[in-house]
Amino acid sequence: MNLIAIRSIYVFEMSRWFRTVLQSILSPVISTTLYFVVFGAAIGSRFSDVGGIGYGSFIVPGLIMLMLLTQSVANASFGIYFPRFTGTIYELLSAPVSYLEIVLGYVGAAATKSIILGLIILATAGLFVPVHILHPFWMIGFLVLTAATFSLLGFIIGVWADGFEKLQLVPLLVITPLTFLGGTFYSVQMLPPAWQKVALVNPVLYLVSGFRWSFYGIADLSVAVSLGMTLAFLAVCLAVIAWIFKTGYRLKT
Repeated sequence: MNLIAIRSIYVFEMSRWFRTVLQSILSPVISTTLYFVVFGAAIGSRFSDVGGIGYGSFIVPGLIMLMLLTQSVANASFGIYFPRFTGTIYELLSAPVSYLEIVLGYVGAAATKSIILGLIILATAGLFVPVHILHPFWMIGFLVLTAATFSLLGFIIGVWADGFEKLQLVPLLVITPLTFLGGTFYSVQMLPPAWQKVALVNPVLYLVSGFRWSFYGIADLSVAVSLGMTLAFLAVCLAVIAWIFKTGYRLKT
């Protein structure tokens, strides 16, 4: 494996991010603060607790997951789309670099950015509400696994998109709504029985449920099921990317 190639792509992507680090970090922190003000204070005052956890603390894992999903997709999609837009992708494809090394470089950088933001948001949340991590190992595991999975999804979107508008299409119209409806700000057990069954179709529910369990030991679904669904989604994304490079879909034309 060409570690120098992976490192070169990774360092280039990270350096591009660090050039706008203030904007990249400040925006999620401000958004998180607003969520705490609106949901934690205004709506949270109507709930004494959720599953024995204060509402402000309860929504922390959901907020981290919300930012993690959106930022992973955005970073990875733009990272691979920009070389396609400028034409430099052909230089990369003609270089002695394997497809695996290209994916590791771009997806690794996108996942790293998202994990850094997730940890910053976790630290920011600690300024507003008490946060306890009951299973830190599993918390890091879910954090890394989710960041990698949705960075792969973002890579796929970046290859599929043929314009900057399409880069925003899936995150705005699919991922963000699914995240809000996936138990980010509430427990699925609070829904009517019929809607609880509908919510099971939402893949984000499994991510949020497993991640929240790592904090407080409570979950809407089995942790094993959450982990299994995440790994299944990861496998699907890997299969799609393998097909993209095998066929040259939107890369060689």
